[in-house]
Order: sequence, then structure tokens, then C-alpha cells
Amino acid sequence: MAQNIYDHPEFFAAYSQLGRSVQGLDGAAEWPALRAMLPDMSRLDVVDLGCGFGWFCRWARENGAATVLGLDISERMLGRAREATADHAITYQVADLEHLDLPEGAFDLAYSSLAFHSLADAARLYGQIHRALRPGGRLLFSTEHPIYMAPTSPGWAQGPDGGRIWPLNQYLVEGPRTTDWLAPGVVKHHRTIGTTLNALIGAGFTITCVEEFCPTPDQIAAQPALAEEVERPMFLLISALRG
Repeated sequence: MAQNIYDHPEFFAAYSQLGRSVQGLDGAAEWPALRAMLPDMSRLDVVDLGCGFGWFCRWARENGAATVLGLDISERMLGRAREATADHAITYQVADLEHLDLPEGAFDLAYSSLAFHSLADAARLYGQIHRALRPGGRLLFSTEHPIYMAPTSPGWAQGPDGGRIWPLNQYLVEGPRTTDWLAPGVVKHHRTIGTTLNALIGAGFTITCVEEFCPTPDQIAAQPALAEEVERPMFLLISALRG
């Protein structure tokens, strides 16, 4: 079973204060890049894997999706999503993505934001998603970038010239990483870019776009704190097509 840190009261309270939790999609710096990778939403049947508060589910419907299924392991997250949703075409269900069994040929788009790095066996899920998509369907997801996730002690350090650097170690040693983020003991699963792309190809997908998130100059001007994200990629965004 995937770790359900979001139902821990202290973690949930802290997570609820993040910009992306308060402002929704507009509070996520990577959202403009993800949005540019999305297809026309008109009349699509969509599944959101790790839907959280349901921000993307509601956006998809507002932009023409026919139906949206939001799945998340957290009862607390889904409770907030249901409170914010008044649309019978959006359904929310509790689901563990680690053991998910999706219906065959049920969706045109599978979307996920920052959930897949919580899974020990993402390759199994890619196979489930491929099976659940109709021919021509698309998978679009974001995950923490392996360079961000790989270090055994992630954090900035001072380089020989006094500048800030991101020390990288254990990149080729895949597996769990336990970090303290909003709460102690948060488990993520590090995989190289090659492992992720090859698992998608092995599941039958055609990779159509890979983005290593970098804030734009306009984003940095509006939020100077984003300037540090130019030093190393924090997010990996991937779009893949089911033939």
C-alpha cells in the first residue's frame, strides 16, 4: 500500500497552507507548462490519479471534459474535494494507486500531479493506465525530478566559489528515500529518467513530450523565490500517447 501521509492531521494541516493548496492550479509554478501539454478537453472522459483537493478535476470540467473521475488515497483530501465540488459529472473515489485496477478502455486522458513518486511500482500503474485509455488516449503527469529526489540528504550547499549548489549522490541507486517534508518520515521512490521512460515504453506508450521544469523570467519576476529553481530541476513532466 502506498504511504498515506496526507491523512495524518499535522501533515494535512501543514499541506493545506501551501500555495498550491490555497490558490489551486494557479499556485503551482509548473501548472502553465503542464497546461500547455494538455489536449483539447472537449468531451473527454478523464481520470485524475492522486487528485488531492480536486482542483484539476474541476478545471477539466470547466474546460469541456464530459466526465472526470478523481482518485486519491486520502479521505481528508477527498473530503475537501467534495466540499468544493457541485458537479454530478465529477466523481471522487478512494483508491491506492499502488494496487489500482482501472476499467478497460474507459478514459481519453489520464492526468496526475506529483503522485507517482510515492509509488514503489510505478511500472505496474503505467500498464493499468495504458489498458484504461482508449486508442489515441493520453497520459500526462508530473513527478519530482530524479535529480531533486535522489540525494540521501537533499538540500542546498555552498560551493567552492561561495555559490549555492545542489549536491547529487546515489542517482543510480534506485529505491525509497525517506525525508522530512512538512512532517518526518515522508517516503518517496527514486527512479532515474531512463527507468521512467523505459517503463512507459514497455507499457506500450509513445513518449510525446518531456519537460524538466524551469520557471520563466516572468514567473521569477513575479515570485523571486523561484530563481533557485533554475539551479536544478524540481519537477519532471511527461506526456505519452496510447496508440
